[in-house]
Amino acid sequence: MKQFLLIFSLLFCLKTFAQVPEDAIRYSWQPLNGSARFMATGGVMGSLGGEITAAYVNPAGLGLFKTGEFVFSPFYKQTKNKTNFRSSSTESEKNALQFGPMGVIIGIPHLNNSANSSSITFAFNKNASFNNYLHYRGMNNYSSFSEQFAEEFAKSNLSINEVLSSNSPLAYTSAPALYTYLMDTATINGFVQVKTAPEYLLDSGVALMQDMQKTTNGGIYEFAISYASNYEEKWLYGVTLGIPIINYKSNTIFTESDVSGDTSNGFNSFTHTDNFETYGTGVNLKLGVIYRPKPYIRLGLAVHTPNFMALKDTRTTTLTTALENPIETYTISSTTFTNDKPGESKYLFNMPWKAIISGSYVFREIENVKKQRAFISADLEYIRHRASRFFSNNENPTKSETGYYDQLNKVVKNEYKSVVNFRIGGELKFNVMMCRLGFAYYSNPYKDLAFKANNMRVSGGIGYRNNGYFIDLTYVHSVKKDVDLPYRLSDRANTFANTTQTQGNIYATFGLKF
Repeated sequence: MKQFLLIFSLLFCLKTFAQVPEDAIRYSWQPLNGSARFMATGGVMGSLGGEITAAYVNPAGLGLFKTGEFVFSPFYKQTKNKTNFRSSSTESEKNALQFGPMGVIIGIPHLNNSANSSSITFAFNKNASFNNYLHYRGMNNYSSFSEQFAEEFAKSNLSINEVLSSNSPLAYTSAPALYTYLMDTATINGFVQVKTAPEYLLDSGVALMQDMQKTTNGGIYEFAISYASNYEEKWLYGVTLGIPIINYKSNTIFTESDVSGDTSNGFNSFTHTDNFETYGTGVNLKLGVIYRPKPYIRLGLAVHTPNFMALKDTRTTTLTTALENPIETYTISSTTFTNDKPGESKYLFNMPWKAIISGSYVFREIENVKKQRAFISADLEYIRHRASRFFSNNENPTKSETGYYDQLNKVVKNEYKSVVNFRIGGELKFNVMMCRLGFAYYSNPYKDLAFKANNMRVSGGIGYRNNGYFIDLTYVHSVKKDVDLPYRLSDRANTFANTTQTQGNIYATFGLKF
């Protein structure tokens, strides 16, 4: 965790840069949401094809279409979080109605050769959802949220007047802390030191009550245009041009309190509120091929380029400090130090590339699909999380900007690793009815052995297809283990919360063939 010192030492010369390593993993460690059939079979689509979510996994699978299809997929998301922070457990939950893939597939049979065909697909999907509420609290005698302000100010070599100016370079951190008397300078043994009020309590052996509440909204959306070709029912090729859109909003409220009952130490509590938003769009390509050496065997390979994103962050913070003896309360907004405007940062971000290999076995694979009875399919997905990269979006970036992003990218490379994810699923068909089961495992993206993380999904569903109409229903139960860092310090290991997120999601897909 000491790698963060590389970034921290540069913060004093940057006004609005707010990107941190967690931004990288937030966007790349998100299992794909798809149609009810896709979700029921564990998310396998690397070699299976025949449905709209193939546009986001392996577009070659769209080459199986010789007719048209319209699809609409809503789902209901039920989320419960259980966190363990400083040996204290807390629970929270948030539910929401969401929308999965919707769009149209146009099959184009080749009149001169019935074994060849093509398809064009237009689809829109909410690939991932950020809707969540996380709450944890606990007693901490080890570190304080406010220490990051003192570290930053001490390393900046700026005067108090410079930091408190109307155009402050530390508008979201040290400036509010100085203004509200949460932090001050003191001469100790002839040396000037920067300390915060909670630090004095820690030095005297008093533990602090820390409370973290974080509400997030938004998602990763993607408009996809796909073309696929079927050659002699043996080779299928496909390409998707994706236009991803990121919309992420967070409201974080961190409160630190003295619960000792001692009013002589002068500190009661502080509350730091951070309103943050990221919005932007980009482009990517997904290339895929499926080979059928035998009519009942399908082998797939897909490669996804990085999402090349142009993003903008917007941020405002508020700090309230309550002091004792005498009782005084001070509140300040970051906009006081940014000419009454929210802070903005524009930058480029490349999400990691991925590769998928897959195999499927279709029982009774014959031309008349009504007589097919079942399939089983599995995907292996490789994602290079440590390859995420940030860049300045300015035509002539300053030396400070270039240095900041260089150091940030080094931290991303050092903190995250490449992973292999696994998915398996199958379907059993009874004339017009189908039953499906699936399982998926998403591996730990962190290098730090103290961070225990993974995501497992178990799913099952049914489907109905008759006279050109189809309806699919699916239930997905997922358990995601992760960590959440409320703040980062450069001089010691960082405290963090272990989180267990349980989701019970209900998916539905309605479709019409034409």
